[in-house]
Amino acid sequence: MGHWLQRNIVEPGKLPLLLALTAFVLTFVVTRTVTRLIRAGKGPFGNVSAGGLHIHHVVPGVILTVLGGFGAVAGGQHGFGSAAFAVVFGVGAGLVLDEFALILHLADVYWTEAGRQSVEAVVLTAALVGLMLVGFSPFGVNDLTADELQDRGTVIATVGGNFLVALAALTKGKLKMAIFGVIVPFVALIGFVRLARPGSPWARRFYRHRPRARAKAALRAYHHDRRWSGPTRAMANWLGGKPTPELESASHE
Repeated sequence: MGHWLQRNIVEPGKLPLLLALTAFVLTFVVTRTVTRLIRAGKGPFGNVSAGGLHIHHVVPGVILTVLGGFGAVAGGQHGFGSAAFAVVFGVGAGLVLDEFALILHLADVYWTEAGRQSVEAVVLTAALVGLMLVGFSPFGVNDLTADELQDRGTVIATVGGNFLVALAALTKGKLKMAIFGVIVPFVALIGFVRLARPGSPWARRFYRHRPRARAKAALRAYHHDRRWSGPTRAMANWLGGKPTPELESASHE
């Protein structure tokens, strides 16, 4: 294990990335545990307030992210400073993305259905960083040989082609596949060749005069959402806690 860590993480300069990812995940887990204890009225924890103003943990998260980011840029890729700032950045990013839904909606939706978007953002970020950590690089550049990497035209064509495929998947309403496709181009290609989701820019543009394509896309989206909504909801409840029905109804008033 030590030899693998030295060869695959330390020598390529990926140790700060590993530390940042570890701090990010641990911060999310600890934060969700504390907030769930506060919600249940258990333990010594409580909300932080100043002058009657509730201080959300996104506030210290932003501060730590800024400090860690600028510190990492100034500290280079090696040394204790780089590792320390990577941890600071990971902690800050974990606090920020744990309240991603609050930033998106500009409302306290932490324990509502909309608050699940925070959990999705954290899982998506951790997965993408994990892929980069194990050797994947954006737009499939890691798949090129040494000779191909020396050919600037080949690199530009590969990056540009993969970017266009990911962009096409995005216009088809396949957000997650497009994002993962930036790291693993094959994923975006699957999203590109499949039917667009109803209401997506692609569907509005190219299915406008094709009723059969619209009906088929709607049916496929229905079956997909029905198949995966249950497991997705259960996973989100396990990671982030169940939404509060009272808060959910109040947010729609």
